[in-house]
Amino acid sequence: MASILADALRLKLIAGIAISGALIALAVPIATAYGEPDLAWPLRAIAIAVLAQGLMTFWGTAFIALRRVSLNLRVVASESVIETGASVALVLLSGGATAAAFGRTIGYAAGALVALVLVLRLIGPAALRPLGSAKGHVRPIARYAGAMMIIDGAITAFAQVDALVIGAVLSATSVGLFQAPYRLTTALAYPGLALATGVAPRLTFGGEGPNVTALRSSLRYLVLFQTALVVPILVWAEPATSLVLGSQYGESAHVLRALAPYVFAAGFAPLLTLGVNYLGEARRRIAVAIAAVLLNLAIDLVLIPRIGIVGGAIGTDVAFGAYVIAHLWIANDLVGIGLRPLVPTLARSVAAGAAAAGVLLLIGTSTLDAAQWIAGALLAPTAFVAALLITRELSREEIASAGRFLTRAVRRRRPG
Repeated sequence: MASILADALRLKLIAGIAISGALIALAVPIATAYGEPDLAWPLRAIAIAVLAQGLMTFWGTAFIALRRVSLNLRVVASESVIETGASVALVLLSGGATAAAFGRTIGYAAGALVALVLVLRLIGPAALRPLGSAKGHVRPIARYAGAMMIIDGAITAFAQVDALVIGAVLSATSVGLFQAPYRLTTALAYPGLALATGVAPRLTFGGEGPNVTALRSSLRYLVLFQTALVVPILVWAEPATSLVLGSQYGESAHVLRALAPYVFAAGFAPLLTLGVNYLGEARRRIAVAIAAVLLNLAIDLVLIPRIGIVGGAIGTDVAFGAYVIAHLWIANDLVGIGLRPLVPTLARSVAAGAAAAGVLLLIGTSTLDAAQWIAGALLAPTAFVAALLITRELSREEIASAGRFLTRAVRRRRPG
């Protein structure tokens, strides 16, 4: 592990220093091109922050791979607290974008330092020796990193293609009406990402081999959770949009509802994509990622001029759904998940979702007061779980086990 991390750190430093150095060198020309000479120093600060953030993320990802997520939590928490404090202090002292940028730089530098200390304690100094002769891992790591760079580039393009087409075909205002609900859906993928962080590292072929049982169970629970998550998006899109974004974003409610299939699929994406990465088959993802971007672009070009911003949501739904299904097929091909048991689970979760949707429909679908929000938050999940119990998709023991787990987690985090 130490030799692998040392060789990877060698590549990380080469790439990070080159990119950050280039941004520092080009800070003045970039600021001049924007007609803002004062932008040069914030750009230099951000260049240093990018290097520090890259190192922090590098070691944090190593903690995840080593199944020590708690260490990554320490790193991220330390960075967040220090960045916030430094940014506030610097802005109060001197003000301006430069102060805020250096506050971010200080935060990421502190996070990288905390991560470095934890790596030193966990693995030892050999993991922090990028200089000297390589240990034979540089080329394999570079090849795999090259595949990941292409994939990440495609995913970045996927996230922006709708806004670009809407801006070109419609207007900047339409871009805002689309992007606002699209950004809201980002946080809804966090539970799936958290689950993937715990399960994906267990799919490596080393040691006892891939833990397919954990992957299979995770997919089942994601089917249930994502179905429950989609129900209020479908039924309460209007009041939710009005509450979070304001009444001026009325058209965004149609986009949010249209994005429900994307929200459902987004829960599975981190688990499947990270799983394929840990299985060593990231190259198989390249064609899938590029195809998803092209499919999204094609649908956008056809639908957005005809039906407006909802066409962008439909393009995202179809392309991202195909992206997730392709990764599910790759994972099944690699480790033999056994997808047939998921079919009745999906059917029962849809039935449970219909029960929860019925409750929300009875409460109301337009403007909601506080009592209606509370009633929906309590009664809809109750109806959903009750339907799962009736159909025997969930057992009482599973619910009791989840309750005991949450109780232990809360107790562990209480002071004293």
